[in-house]
Amino acid sequence: MFINKQLLSIVVLGALSLNVTLFSNKVVAAEKESVTKRQSVKVPAMRNRVYAQLARAQKLADDGDKIAGFDVLDDVKDSIDSLNSYEKAMLWNFYGFMYYANDDIDNAIDSFQQLIALQAIPQSLYLSTLYSLTQLAMQQQHYSQALAFLQQWKANNAKKITASQQILFAQIYYQTKQYKQSVTYINSAILMVESKNKIAKENWLVLQRADYYALKQPKQVTKVLEKLVRLYDKAQYWLQLSAMYGEIGQEDKQLAVMEAAYQAGYVTKSNDITSLAQMYLYHGAPYKSAALLDEALAKGTVKAEQKYLNLLAQSYLAAKEPAKAIPVLQQVSKIVDTGKFDAQLAQTYLNMEQWQQAIKFAEKAIQRGGFGQLGTTYLVQGMAHFNLQQFEPALTAFTHAEKINNSKKMAQQWRKYVVREQGYQQRLAQVKLAQQENSENL
Repeated sequence: MFINKQLLSIVVLGALSLNVTLFSNKVVAAEKESVTKRQSVKVPAMRNRVYAQLARAQKLADDGDKIAGFDVLDDVKDSIDSLNSYEKAMLWNFYGFMYYANDDIDNAIDSFQQLIALQAIPQSLYLSTLYSLTQLAMQQQHYSQALAFLQQWKANNAKKITASQQILFAQIYYQTKQYKQSVTYINSAILMVESKNKIAKENWLVLQRADYYALKQPKQVTKVLEKLVRLYDKAQYWLQLSAMYGEIGQEDKQLAVMEAAYQAGYVTKSNDITSLAQMYLYHGAPYKSAALLDEALAKGTVKAEQKYLNLLAQSYLAAKEPAKAIPVLQQVSKIVDTGKFDAQLAQTYLNMEQWQQAIKFAEKAIQRGGFGQLGTTYLVQGMAHFNLQQFEPALTAFTHAEKINNSKKMAQQWRKYVVREQGYQQRLAQVKLAQQENSENL
């Protein structure tokens, strides 16, 4: 009996052409799965009249008349009791394929399940249909069902599982949150292709990274990202690798990778730029931090918000560039409701020996309040007055500072010093006055 094997092959394989995103993993050595292994049975032949009706249904569907195609299949189905098992299997296969082509996935799955429930059918058809069912169930996000189909497929498949098939296992196990099984399959798949001097696909490595992340194995995540950077050189992998180096405590590598990513043009988003700036500051390169932020703020890549302006100011101060820090501190002072940055300005002016400006901003900071360094600000105010030999205002400021715990001890020391200096200056003035009077009397 003549059967168009090519046509049947197209139908059987057609259901396999699903654009499902797959990933990768290593074969599990011993899986405890409740699956059934089919026994070999004799498969009956398909009769010409049945094949002709099925072929006619497919042609109608291929020509765009899907309704007529389904009508022909329904006519065959009306006499299903007269069909042998292979003919029934092909009927359900045609139904499944045509439903899938019509984007009716639920009915496609139901049809293919009717097929695999039959006993006397070719093993190849049974296996290919199970594999199709796996992918269709995944497409519908029915992952537990997909896993059951795939385990049944594996139990009845005598051939060695390929890397791509291991990937399917890995993907389903990942979706069912069985990360240990997933990573075992994906590791095996990657090892299989790499043993042939081939490169693992990018999405395989992405899944491997996701598995290790879910398993809370940051060092393994880092190794996978190192490979992704080396093989696929994308911005997100460089940035993720930098972050992972930070997580596992390798801060030097974290900065090196982030800086390399910046030089490659991958550091373009505000969060990434500010992260690099913070790394520069942390690793003792404040001028690089300031230069990076200054440029980003000028371009508008980073918004002139309090936290970023503060970072820029602290970078300039750490780089011993107080003159450049001052306008930034003045800018940020205008957009906050407290005297925090006025206090920093007072401290900066004091360090620059600009006593009047230090006094001005210390007073402003004290008036505005709302910050945690009030005692220190009183100290700055007192020291600035002292350097101008304004002893009474200095003593007043130090008296205020003595009332605050974190500045009490230093304020007491400064007050004693000012009192001594004041007394010395008074005595010196008296001596000069006496000398002047003696000179006049002579």
